[in-house]
Amino acid sequence: MDHPSPTEPHAEIREEVRKLCARFPGEYWRRLDAQRAYPSEFVAALTEAGYLSVLIPEEYGGAGLGLSAASAILETIHREGCNGAACHAQMYTMGTVLRHGTVAQKERYLPEIAAGRLRLQAFGVTEPTSGTDTGALRTTARREGDRYIVNGQKVWTSRAEHSDLMLLLARTSPREAGGKKTDGLSVFLVDMREVLGHGLTIRPIRTMMNHNSCEVFFDNMAIPAEALIGEAGKGFRYILDGMNAERLLIASECIGDAKWFTARAVAYANERRVFDRPIGQNQGVQFPIARAYAQMRAAELLVRAGCAKFEAGEACGEEANMAKLLAADAAWAAAEACVQTHGGFGFAEEYDVERKFRETRLYQVAPISTNLILSYIAEHVLGLPRSY
Repeated sequence: MDHPSPTEPHAEIREEVRKLCARFPGEYWRRLDAQRAYPSEFVAALTEAGYLSVLIPEEYGGAGLGLSAASAILETIHREGCNGAACHAQMYTMGTVLRHGTVAQKERYLPEIAAGRLRLQAFGVTEPTSGTDTGALRTTARREGDRYIVNGQKVWTSRAEHSDLMLLLARTSPREAGGKKTDGLSVFLVDMREVLGHGLTIRPIRTMMNHNSCEVFFDNMAIPAEALIGEAGKGFRYILDGMNAERLLIASECIGDAKWFTARAVAYANERRVFDRPIGQNQGVQFPIARAYAQMRAAELLVRAGCAKFEAGEACGEEANMAKLLAADAAWAAAEACVQTHGGFGFAEEYDVERKFRETRLYQVAPISTNLILSYIAEHVLGLPRSY
């Protein structure tokens, strides 16, 4: 694998992450894939190196770096053939606590998260009946004295089995006539260690990739009132401002995937000989790889522009959404080209192409579907009528 260029943003961080990833080669990920196991050693190494706490301010024990540094870390992880999905939420979900939590909440949780003694990786939003229609979610949190009683269900709550804390979105008051569908939603920081088996049930979902995703059930789950983040009824706004960070970081992973697929395709096309010539000499092999590379470079620039706006405190919804869309498309194009270049060997586990192929396909769907991004661009960027 080619080393990161010294001219790339955060080149030193990229090089150190590359060295860390070298300790976790393809065999490591293939073994986990076969066992459907969580990459505990990899996550521990990232935690120990401080990479998962780069966005936490120094006063709480983090590195206090900007989103572009987090972007460089996740891109490099995927560029080296590893997978940051097992822990990437640790980077950005804490932002809701940082921006909207009380001083007591921040002092209690952020240093523990930064040190790796607490994991905040579970994000309970999506439900089976509502999907991306967050305003229609049915999970409720009813106030009873000094606690809330939670009932409902979440789905696709990744890493729930491997997280101590969950950021949970639930309805605390009914939607009022004429109001927004998202009014009355509140966000809570739930200590899952205290409620697992006492109102909280976690059920893993087996998927086409080893993504550690789960269904989560709440049955009269009691949580303390101080678990509420910010003001009741305003939770959707609190998580919304973290979604741009999430989309830019996921886009960074897609850029890393595209670079991995491209490097693998180029290497194989140069060494594989058919009809007494390297297959890479054929334009039918060259052109899909070259086109996917061009797509990746364009998406990469948009990721960097979005990160720059985010760090400057400017509105970056347009860049974040389009970067996620274009980076996911570029990664998928590179994946297709890589599989086609390898032919039958692209489906062989030992080449790692089929594993990465399955992993990168997810980002056409999650954490937000391509169609919803297009709807956002149409309405909020171009001024077309709302379509849903």
